Amino acid sequence: MRRLPIYFLIDVSESMVGDPISQVQDGIATIIQELKTDPQALETVWISIIVFAGEAKTLVPLQDIISFYPPKFPIGSGTSLSKGLGHLMYDLRKNLVKTTEYKKGDWKPIVFLFTDGVPTDDATSAINEWNNSWSKTANLIAISLGDGADLSLLGKLTDKILKLENTTTSGYKEFFKWVTDSIKTSSESVESNKTGFELAEIDSDNLSTIDITKNEVVPEKLDDNFVVLSAMCQNTKKTYLMKYKKSINQSNFGGIDLGTKSYRLNGAFQVDSTYEELSDGNSRQLTVNTEELIGAPTCPCCGNQIAFAVCQCNQIHCIGEEKVSTCPNCGNTGQYGAGSGGFDVNRTQG
Repeated sequence: MRRLPIYFLIDVSESMVGDPISQVQDGIATIIQELKTDPQALETVWISIIVFAGEAKTLVPLQDIISFYPPKFPIGSGTSLSKGLGHLMYDLRKNLVKTTEYKKGDWKPIVFLFTDGVPTDDATSAINEWNNSWSKTANLIAISLGDGADLSLLGKLTDKILKLENTTTSGYKEFFKWVTDSIKTSSESVESNKTGFELAEIDSDNLSTIDITKNEVVPEKLDDNFVVLSAMCQNTKKTYLMKYKKSINQSNFGGIDLGTKSYRLNGAFQVDSTYEELSDGNSRQLTVNTEELIGAPTCPCCGNQIAFAVCQCNQIHCIGEEKVSTCPNCGNTGQYGAGSGGFDVNRTQG
């Protein structure tokens, strides 16, 4: 039986923490549920999930739909597109069945790349390798989840780029329905001895096709759409992330329109041990001034009312009503108080 391999290459960087990663997790589960009711998909479709942040890993190895169980998605630090692509190409070389004189191999694989931000590394060599080795033997569709992705860079990978305009629950549901329908139509295509790659029609204002020739985006090495701070719970020693979303405040000074950038609290989220596994240990130190940050959460691990206390080691942790607090990072003890004015704190790569 010839397989139609479907790969999901998914950005799980810190900017995806919270609602975005939950929506993706629910969406993948919905796709599998729908495909299990489709006889043609059951005959041909095999699915794999690869995630990438500062590092990349296979979350679900290539397997048939019946055996597939939707996973829990991790979060990592950084957005290394080069490592994501490199891991994908390694998996393709390892697992695809090639056509020989004795048997027909797999159909041309389809890759759905989901990302919400800009890469924090130089992906040039990985993109060149993809274009030289895989662009003609695999179909890649890149989807920007919101406004943050570097469309110019994605255009170097593929001419099939889509943008999810509305990243609400209803927007994600419509998007994953389109993904499901695209997999079904591609499955029907291979059964009919056609191309094996036929995307479903887009019937939603939330999903649009991007003409890359009309977009001039300069690649950055820092995702500026979000500020994410890594912290540790004083009581449980577990890691949590505080996520702030960029906000532009418009003002007028002397007849000149000005925009002041700040970041508003989006939420605080506990992460598990896979956070370190998927984080780039060689990432550079980045900072943000606290005057740019609006809002402070409670600790999502233990409930301490202050989740944003900074030790002299420059690491962030939570504090409660205790008179003397202990930094869970370096072990220093001391009393904390509120100060005036801003100061720089370490931020993640996002």
